[in-house]
Amino acid sequence: YLLTIPTLFPREFDFLNYAEAFNTANLGRLFGNTVFVGVVSTLLSLVITILSAFAFARLEFKGKNAMFAALLATMMIPGELFTITNYQTVNDFGWLNLEQYGFTVLIVPFLVSVFYIYLLKQNFMQIPNELYLAAKVDGTSDLKYLWKVMIPLALPTLISITILKMMGAWNSYIWPKLVANDDAHQMITNGLRNAFTDTSGQANYPVQMAAVAIVSA
Repeated sequence: YLLTIPTLFPREFDFLNYAEAFNTANLGRLFGNTVFVGVVSTLLSLVITILSAFAFARLEFKGKNAMFAALLATMMIPGELFTITNYQTVNDFGWLNLEQYGFTVLIVPFLVSVFYIYLLKQNFMQIPNELYLAAKVDGTSDLKYLWKVMIPLALPTLISITILKMMGAWNSYIWPKLVANDDAHQMITNGLRNAFTDTSGQANYPVQMAAVAIVSA
């Protein structure tokens, strides 16, 4: 039952709310959508971050410093300001057609993180350059050196990036609500917000809070 004035401790426990929450919001599908988007975007983001950080840290090419400075300059722009331009871009590409492109609109726009590239680049630069030169003398390719030496040494940073990226995908709210708010592609945050409100606008708070507890756990 729903008290007019909520109390700190419940007067009675009703675990049926958890079962009702799971079925009402179809949490299984919401979990599946969110995990899929989170895992795929995290893996692709790791590949882009590792290759970019390695290029800026170890390779020499024309305009490297200017390009990296331009990337760092974008960190001064709040992420919210990119919402309109990102929406226009995905609309021009046709990715808002979810039946054809699926979760593409939720994954691709946020694969590149300048902060993660900067963080990993600084970590790569702490690895002695003598290791790289010795590997080149032995005929080791750049990709093999990256895979065998740099990635293992930078593993703690990579784990941190993985956790942060996965948390960002899990907690994303505004962008999924803007571009993929249909039942088949809904994320967990939007599902919790919409599934427990009836046509009159009244929310079933006990069941909704039970769902929040499940998702938080």
